[in-house]
Amino acid sequence: MKTNIVSRVLLGSLFFISLFHYGQTSQKTYEYTVLGVCEKCKKRIEDAAKVSGADRAEWSPETKRVKLWLNPGKTSIDKILKHVAEVGHENERYPANQKAYDHLPECCKYKQSQSLDSKEDTKKEGKEQGSASDPGKEISGVTITKTKPTAVWDKKEAGLVLNIDKKELLKAACCNLSESFETNSTVDVSYSNAVTGAKQIKILGLDQKYTYITQELMPEIGGLSSAYGLGFIPGKWISGIQLTKGGGSVVNGYKSITGQINTELLKYKDKNETGINFYVDNNARLETNVTHVSALSKSWSQSILLHGNGTLKKMDYNKDGFMDRPVGKQANLAYILKYDDLEKSGWGSFFGINIMNDNRNSGQMGFDESRLPQDQKSYGVGIDIRKFQVWNKTGYIFKNKPYKSIGWMNKYSYYNQNSFYGLRNYRGDQSAFYSNLVYEDIMGNTNHKYKLGVSFLYDGYNEYYQAQNYKREERVPGIFYEYTLSGVEYTLVAGARADFHNLAGTQLSPRLNFKYTIFPKTTLRFSLGRGFRTANIFAENQQFFVSNRDLVINDSQGKIYGLKPEIAWNFGGSLQKEFNFLGRKSSVMFDAFRTNFKDQVLVDLDDSPQKMVFYNLEGRSFANSIQVEWELMPAKNLELRLAYKYYDVRATYEDGIREVPFVAKNRGFAHLSYMTSKNTKGKFWSFNSTLNLVGSQRVPNTYKNPTEFQMISYSAPYYTVNVQVSRTFSSRFRGYLGIENLTSTTQKNPIIDAKNPFGNYFDGGMVYAPIMPANFYLGIDINM
Repeated sequence: MKTNIVSRVLLGSLFFISLFHYGQTSQKTYEYTVLGVCEKCKKRIEDAAKVSGADRAEWSPETKRVKLWLNPGKTSIDKILKHVAEVGHENERYPANQKAYDHLPECCKYKQSQSLDSKEDTKKEGKEQGSASDPGKEISGVTITKTKPTAVWDKKEAGLVLNIDKKELLKAACCNLSESFETNSTVDVSYSNAVTGAKQIKILGLDQKYTYITQELMPEIGGLSSAYGLGFIPGKWISGIQLTKGGGSVVNGYKSITGQINTELLKYKDKNETGINFYVDNNARLETNVTHVSALSKSWSQSILLHGNGTLKKMDYNKDGFMDRPVGKQANLAYILKYDDLEKSGWGSFFGINIMNDNRNSGQMGFDESRLPQDQKSYGVGIDIRKFQVWNKTGYIFKNKPYKSIGWMNKYSYYNQNSFYGLRNYRGDQSAFYSNLVYEDIMGNTNHKYKLGVSFLYDGYNEYYQAQNYKREERVPGIFYEYTLSGVEYTLVAGARADFHNLAGTQLSPRLNFKYTIFPKTTLRFSLGRGFRTANIFAENQQFFVSNRDLVINDSQGKIYGLKPEIAWNFGGSLQKEFNFLGRKSSVMFDAFRTNFKDQVLVDLDDSPQKMVFYNLEGRSFANSIQVEWELMPAKNLELRLAYKYYDVRATYEDGIREVPFVAKNRGFAHLSYMTSKNTKGKFWSFNSTLNLVGSQRVPNTYKNPTEFQMISYSAPYYTVNVQVSRTFSSRFRGYLGIENLTSTTQKNPIIDAKNPFGNYFDGGMVYAPIMPANFYLGIDINM
C-alpha cells in the first residue's frame, strides 16, 4: 500500500513550478494599471472585476497592474474598470469615486504616494493581450509617481523574505556576491583569515555553512566551494537576490537552517541590452564585466555573461612580511538560452552553462609562486580552482488552469581545488547532480494551494589532505508536500519532506510559516523548521589551514570523517509596522530567532593553540538572534536604515559550555542614501554611506603559548565606514567613486609569530577585524 502511494507521488510530480497564467480559449486577456496599496485593495479590486463580468482577475500590490480574463461577448473592459473606480480605485480609464475612496480603510489610502498622469507622448502601458478591440476611452500614458524600493521585505510571503533589486547592488562596489550585502543589515560579512582574503557571511549569528545558498533555486555554494564560492558569482551578473531568514520552504530542500540566499541571473525581459563595466582600486585590482541579453526570436532569448578580474600588486600595509590580500586572476563566463511560450502553448524553459577558473597566491612577500613550496624558505599559499556547471529548468502551465503547473529542474556541477598552505596540502574534487520535480494545484479554490514533488541529490567527494584520501558518495532521494492556506489577512504555509540519505539515514524536515495582518500596516510572522546537513570539515575550515595547528578528528562513530550529520531546529518570529514619520513613509521591523543543534560538528580551537579538534556536540548548542531595523525617509530622495543586532551563540565543548568564538554580541548598522532629482537629460547624483559597529568578540584561548604569542581573550569593539558617490550622465553611462573602510580600521598583528611561519606558534586564522586599510575604487558602467 505504501509503495503504491509513493509510486503515485513519483508519477504525479514531473516538472518545475511556474507562476505564469494562461487564459481560456474563449477568453481574452487584458492588463491595466489600477492604484492600490495592500491585500485588502487586492481583494476589493478583484471582486469588483468579477462582479462586472470578468472570469478571473489578478491584481499585484507591487506592480499596480491588474490582469483580466474575460469573454468580450459577455462584458467589456470599460464596464469592469468603471466599476473598479466606483469602489474607490483609480485606473487608466476612470478616476476613483471620491466618496468611495474616502470610506476606504486607512491602509488602502494610496493617493498620498501614487497618481496617474495622462500624457500624449508617453509609452502606452495598458497592454491588451487579446486580439479583440475595445472601443472604450483610452489614456495614452500612465506614470506612477511611487519610487520602487531597491530592498524590501516581501509583504506577500508567509516567511520573512527580503527582495534585493539589482539597483541596490549599485550602492556599493559589489564585485561579487560576498560584497552584495554591504548596504544590508541582515547579513554580516567578514574576512575569514589574514592570508587568503576569502570573505564569509553569517546570518542569525551563525556561520555561512548553515545558510542554503542557491542560484535560480538550485544548489550553488556548499561542499568544497564553501570557502571561496561567494567570490565566484559576479555582482554585475545578478538581477536580484531573495534572502530568507529562518527555515524557508520544504520545496527548496533540507539544508536551509538559518536561512536561504537565492540569486537570479540577468535574462532578457523586453529589450536587448549590453552592459560593460570597468573597475579599478588603489591596490591594483582590475575587473571587467560584459553582459548581453537579447531576443533571438519571438520565444527564444539569450544571456551572455563574461567576467574577468586580477589583483596584480603585492601589498603589506602592516609590515608583518605577509601580503594583506592574495594576488591572482579569475576568468568566468556563463551562457543562458531561454524559451518562453507560456502565454500560448504553456511551455517555458531555459538552459545554462557556466565555466570558471580562479587562481590566487599569497603568503610572505618573498614567496615565489613559480617555485615549489618545499624548494624555498618563504611561506606561501597557492589556490587553483576550476568549476563547471550546466543546468535546465522546464515548466508547463495547464491549459485553462493557470493555477496548475508541473515542471522539472536539473543541475550538474563539477568543482576542483588544488591548494597548499605552507607545507600543508589540500586538494579535492566534487561532482554533484541535483534534480527537483514539483507539481502545483489547488483544492477547490485558490485559497487552498498545494505543492508536492520528489527530489534527488548526489554528491561525490574525493579529497586529499596531507596525502590521506577521504572519499565518499552521498545519495539523497526525497519527497515533499506543502500546503498554503491564504485569506485576506493571513497566510499559512505548512510543509514536510522526507529525505533518505545513504549515510545519514532517513531525515524528516517539517516547516511552518505563518503571516497575519493584525492591524492595518502591521504584520506578524512566525516560522518553525528542522534542517540537517553533513559537514565538510576540510573545505569549510580552510582559514585555519594558514597556521601550524594539527588537525584532529575525534571519532563519533559517524559515517562522514567519523562524524554524525548536524541537525538543527530553527524557530522565530517578526513584527513589521509601517507608519508615517515627518509626513513620509517609514517602517520598523523587529525579529527574533533561536537555533538549537543536535550532533553539531564543533571546531574546538581552545583545546590547544597548536590544534584544531573536530567532534560532535554532546550537550547544548544554541544561537539566539534579535534584530530591530528602522527604515525612514527624513526628506525627499533621502533614505535612512538603522539597525541593531544582538547575538548569543554558545556551544558545549569538551571542557564545558562557552561562547562560540568570532561572534560579536552587539552590532550596529546605519545606511544613508541620497539621490538628486533627475534633470531634463536624465542626469543625477547618488550618495551612499554605510556604518558598521562591531562589538567585542571572544578570541580562542592562546594562554598555552609563550607570552609574546598570546592574544587577548576578547577583542576591542570597532567600526567601519564605506562611502560611494556616483554620477549618472544618461541611461547609457554611469561613473562611481568609493572608499571602503574609510577610517582604515584594522586588526593589529592579525598573524601570530609572523616572522617564523614554520614554527609551532604561527597562526593566521585568528582574525576578528579588517586587514586592509582604506581602499579607494573607481568604476564606470556603460549600457548599450
